[in-house]
Amino acid sequence: MSDREYVDWLPQGRVRGRGAGLNPGNRFDGIRLHVLGDHLDEQLREQPHGTQARTEILEDRTRSIINRVDSPDLAMSWTINPYRGCEHGCIYCYARPGHEYLGLSSGLDFETKIHAKRNAPELLRKELASPKWRGDPIAMSGVTDCYQPLERRLTITRQCLAVMAECRQPVGIVTKNRLVTRDLDLLAELNCHRAVKVAISITTLDARLAAAMEPRASRPEDRLRTIAELHEAGIPVTVMVAPVIPGLTDVEVPAILEAAAEAGACSAGWVLLRLPHQIKALFLDWLAREVPDRAERVESLIRQTHGGELYESGFGVRQRGRGPWAEQIARTFDVFSRRHRLDGGSGSLSSEDFRRPSPDRQMGQMGLFDAPGF
Repeated sequence: MSDREYVDWLPQGRVRGRGAGLNPGNRFDGIRLHVLGDHLDEQLREQPHGTQARTEILEDRTRSIINRVDSPDLAMSWTINPYRGCEHGCIYCYARPGHEYLGLSSGLDFETKIHAKRNAPELLRKELASPKWRGDPIAMSGVTDCYQPLERRLTITRQCLAVMAECRQPVGIVTKNRLVTRDLDLLAELNCHRAVKVAISITTLDARLAAAMEPRASRPEDRLRTIAELHEAGIPVTVMVAPVIPGLTDVEVPAILEAAAEAGACSAGWVLLRLPHQIKALFLDWLAREVPDRAERVESLIRQTHGGELYESGFGVRQRGRGPWAEQIARTFDVFSRRHRLDGGSGSLSSEDFRRPSPDRQMGQMGLFDAPGF
């Protein structure tokens, strides 16, 4: 399917508080529904401020929770994702196409039909108890954000962290939601064993742009405040400038790094915008709706970082891009991360104190023999 065949995909009209303005057909499904422009015009007249789409929670009956990562350009080897889909609704999210494996759309479905793994804590306890598990570091939010708004009510992530804290299981967390500070007690407990790191993702410092691009994520100022609170609690915290969008947010890289350093970040990383599969359609539609004056330039610069295409999936190049513009972004990041002393890394997670969970969910007398020195 060419980049320009997006008109065949099902538009939903304007939806308040969501990132996607389309619900594209599943790429595995040969049947497509087409909506005539006259109908959309009529809908816009009747609902000039858009319609409301409610979030639906679906049960995810997964049988395992720790997932192996086999990618040469990712630092993680194991991940846990308590949710499939994400209410944050970030228009650029590379995880959107994963919803199509569930028979859903990568558009509004990804933001409004969330699969929750309510049995994740029990599965995690079982898998950490396995003799095959050696306490290797685990990343949370390798795909979708483990602190998305639903977590406030469902607490699946907190329950998983409680298991990890009991087992002293090292974990790295990536999020763009201030809700992570709710769990400072568990993070502090893990940090006593050098078993936790947190990365806060900041794409832009422009609150209006963030609201349009990441409608249900925490505001940029709140993410900076989250970095400060984590730093004050002694938790190693990284700022992830991700994704960097050529022609839209790349000019903010120096300012983001400076603000994060002042807040207390100890290291920084970055990733170039990724647009696999149907995300191309969603993102270009979003550009035309939200930043029409810059849409053509942004698209042109994205193509310049991917050899004329909107995306290249090869390892290495998919994260960093190629060409003069991509090189300029990389050099800018390197210069300012060094200037603000964010280039030293945040240290390695330690598995030295890992211990298996006790059968009765509480560390009993036998658990004492798992302590250092025995």
